[in-house]
Amino acid sequence: MSGDAMSEPATTEIPPQRRSWLMTAPLIAFAALAAIFWFGLGNRDPSAIPSALIGRPAPQTMLPALQGLVINGAAVPGLDPAAFKGKVSVVNVWASWCVPCHDEAPLLTQLAKDKRLQLIGINYKDAPDNARRFLGRYGNPYGIVGVDGNGRAAIEWGVYGVPETFLVGRDGTILYKLVGPVTPDNFDTELKAEIDKALKAGS
Repeated sequence: MSGDAMSEPATTEIPPQRRSWLMTAPLIAFAALAAIFWFGLGNRDPSAIPSALIGRPAPQTMLPALQGLVINGAAVPGLDPAAFKGKVSVVNVWASWCVPCHDEAPLLTQLAKDKRLQLIGINYKDAPDNARRFLGRYGNPYGIVGVDGNGRAAIEWGVYGVPETFLVGRDGTILYKLVGPVTPDNFDTELKAEIDKALKAGS
């Protein structure tokens, strides 16, 4: 063979300026996407995230009771969706391993003193012993506690994370959703204000 046939194929040298641009472009694109996320979502109050379920019937999810949980000598029942009918209900999704749930527990206990409504707890992916110890430590504000061991009910309720609190009207319709813990700041200005509106509706 001739020397020409054995020669290496010619390569095109990328100019240094273009090589530098090709290396920098992905970083610029990433920074732009990060900025969009930060200003579009990062600065948004998570409690302001809307729920697609507001204005719709509460999920018809049956949940078993938390075994061994007793109030005044009677076992606390699990969640039967029929319980929503005719009552204003506050549904709180909680777990013993959830740090903000510990912080909001005293406020839920205070809320439970209002006998015009019922508090329903959905215990999310928790160990039963730990859940009972949690309620033993802070007091049980719930008249109903449903166990969501596999997280399916939370998906049906559109839960973003624990804790979350829902307000359900007398007709079984979801009226309001609070993402994140109940706090002294939102207890009166948001949650109780929405509860008062629900109690007045149809009264």
